[in-house]
Amino acid sequence: MKESTASTKPLRSARPMKTDRPVPSKLKPASRHASLPPEKLRWRCNPDSIKAKTSAEIKPSREIIGQERALRALRLGLAMNHFGYNIFVTGLSGTGRTTTIKRLLHVFESKRGELRDHCYVYNFKHPDMPIAISLPAGQGRGLKEDMANFIRDLVRDLPALYESQRFQQARKSVLSHFQDRQKSVLLDFEKKVKEKGFELVQVQVGNLMRPDIAPVVAEKATNLDEIDGLVQKGEFAKEQYEALKATQVVLEKQMSIVFRELRNIEKKAQQSVVEVEERLVMPMVDEYIEILKTTYESERVKSYLEEVRSNIKQNLNRFQKNQQPALPANEAQEEEEEEDDFLEYQVNLLVDNSDTEHIPIVIETNPKFKNIFGTVERVMERGGVWKTDFTQIKPGALLQADGGYLVLNALDVLLEPGVWQDLKRSLRTGKAELQPNEPMYGFAPTGMKPEAIDLNIKVIMIGDSEVYQLLYLRDDDFKKIFKIRADFDYEMVRDSSAVSQYLGFVKMVTEDEKLRHFDREAMASLVEFGVRLSGTQKKLSTRFNVLADVIREANYWAEEDVAPLVKAKHVRKAIEERIYRVKLVEDKVQEMITDGVIMIDTQGAVVGQVNGLSVYDTGEHAFGKPARITAKTSLGRAGVINIERESEMSGPTHNKGFAILSGYLRSKFAQDKPLIMSASVTFEQSYSGVDGDSASSTEIYAILSSLADLPLRQDIAVTGSVNQNGEVQPIGGVNLKIEGFFDVCKEKGLTGSQGVMVPKTNVLDLMLREDVLEAVKKKLFHIYAVSSIDEGVEILTGCKAGNKRTNGSFEPGTVYHLVDSKLRFYAEQWKKYEAGHEQ
Repeated sequence: MKESTASTKPLRSARPMKTDRPVPSKLKPASRHASLPPEKLRWRCNPDSIKAKTSAEIKPSREIIGQERALRALRLGLAMNHFGYNIFVTGLSGTGRTTTIKRLLHVFESKRGELRDHCYVYNFKHPDMPIAISLPAGQGRGLKEDMANFIRDLVRDLPALYESQRFQQARKSVLSHFQDRQKSVLLDFEKKVKEKGFELVQVQVGNLMRPDIAPVVAEKATNLDEIDGLVQKGEFAKEQYEALKATQVVLEKQMSIVFRELRNIEKKAQQSVVEVEERLVMPMVDEYIEILKTTYESERVKSYLEEVRSNIKQNLNRFQKNQQPALPANEAQEEEEEEDDFLEYQVNLLVDNSDTEHIPIVIETNPKFKNIFGTVERVMERGGVWKTDFTQIKPGALLQADGGYLVLNALDVLLEPGVWQDLKRSLRTGKAELQPNEPMYGFAPTGMKPEAIDLNIKVIMIGDSEVYQLLYLRDDDFKKIFKIRADFDYEMVRDSSAVSQYLGFVKMVTEDEKLRHFDREAMASLVEFGVRLSGTQKKLSTRFNVLADVIREANYWAEEDVAPLVKAKHVRKAIEERIYRVKLVEDKVQEMITDGVIMIDTQGAVVGQVNGLSVYDTGEHAFGKPARITAKTSLGRAGVINIERESEMSGPTHNKGFAILSGYLRSKFAQDKPLIMSASVTFEQSYSGVDGDSASSTEIYAILSSLADLPLRQDIAVTGSVNQNGEVQPIGGVNLKIEGFFDVCKEKGLTGSQGVMVPKTNVLDLMLREDVLEAVKKKLFHIYAVSSIDEGVEILTGCKAGNKRTNGSFEPGTVYHLVDSKLRFYAEQWKKYEAGHEQ
């Protein structure tokens, strides 16, 4: 927990002179406050309490440890099949969220669900809207194969049927009948033409030949233009020429009627041939179709097969050509062309569950849009043109997990463009819409809109509490579609059962990863590490990823030591090395304190100055270090001035702490007089901001010292927040703060009087390092636990704090009496000042 931070930037400021002042003889000495005994500073796991000599004798624990609340929520969510019972898993990373989900899903995996295959087929009415067909598991592959066999059989059998004697005779009979009719009509017209003295001839027009009517002159078909030339020469009678011309016009009109009739006969002939095909060819197609209809009970399949039959009937000519074996050099090309010719009869099988024995469980680690929802791909034709069709529709994880479970990381889903909105829509409507994701501007969007597919899926999202709260408060749909929250705890109660589970976890890791076994003392050290990681003696941490890393690294150090078993020293070495790798910033801060760049006193006493304790948090490593807090008081009406706030470097919690300590001072000393005081308080050499209220008690001590003109011990660092009643409240990071001040004192030299004052309510949180414990045992370092400001004042000044008497004054010879006298003096001086000012 980050309580307050101070800059590690080197400073160029003069070191203030320390003023060690003897306590005036008139003050009453405080009663002795005993420091905490070593046994209260760290919980010990007695190795003798572990029955096994090594981890080899322990049964591995593969159950979920310390997450009963989350397990109950997950079991309910996984079992509920109603709308909206999707699961959102929250908790710190490393608490076993993903592992727990995998294990629970493995239990549900054995339950055989009603799985379905999903296909897309061609839409003959609307080609850009492929039809979705869902079938029981295994039937999708069957439909795909049956349609492929059906078309292959037609390609093979229909050409033979067209070449059969029966079909050829029927076709020939029909064609012969209509050809005879055409000849009859044409002969009758030719006879009429000859009777009129004309003849049917073929005239070339451009590259084409067309029929025409020409008069016969001198037993020869002659063009009217030639006859006109003869008329001009006087060799042909003009009246006869005009008569021929009129007759030709009449015959041309009759010829148009005749040829129209011939075309009608040809159409009827074609229709008759089609009827022959339907009568002789379609029964074979219908036979295949009926077999498929009896195979599949789905009405959508039957409707699709009817569309297939209708399309084949309209395109029977595509099956007439006999498929000749292709040349080896062109075999692949011919095969490709054959597939392209009958593309609309193929079945695009998106999800095939024919070989699936359990319900699908999909853990999508890369939730990009196409990976979740699928896409419509494009292929390039030989001419360099991009094209697409229904066979290019590809499924995503949403369809692949249909009938089962889909596990996603919440933050990844929110970061990917469009994924969260479409996921909500799919869960809200219960349908999966496959659409192309068009991220590139170089492609024109495709107009294909595949039909939506009904979904039966449960989504499990893993995230942290911040993401959950953001979605719950900001997204109205979220609370409707994620009704179950499984919250993973970061700690569990430390009891004999929990310790046994911890040891079982150690055995599981060593067994699965083939590591050395741990001896009894090493296992006890791991349990103690889990207690320290939790932050309190009453708990064990459930961040098993960190524990597993320590197990692996301890095994490494045992291997380096050529030890057959991992011992306690190897565990301690692993923990120390883990910290050493990331404590560069801590060492730099310590170096500046040692060199005097950051000014910290660890001996003597100074008025209005006290060592507070801050926690620096770099993300991967947190550590504590002392920070000098000073207070200066004077006559005035400004009250308590927070210099950090004035310079906009104070966080909201730190500001609240200042408001609370101001309330405490008013309730303590301003009941019979106004609080006429200006007191400025600051964290010296702080340049990166301060937050947290753990220094509020420290700031009170500095103000009281300045008012009473009593020096405070610099060999004792202080932490603890305070309420308006003067009670010292618990803070976070207590172990880090104590160890931080201990490191500073150790570098400067332990005197035997140094120590740290912590809230009494934090005693059960103490899990101090071994070197700190050794110093306490040798009485070189001390830990004091206080519950009130009164106790802290007495420890820091060595003088009695003082009780308030019935008349409102404090006992003479006490710290509070001096403070009250100073404040009364300020009030009187201010009264005189105001009176003189008014006068």
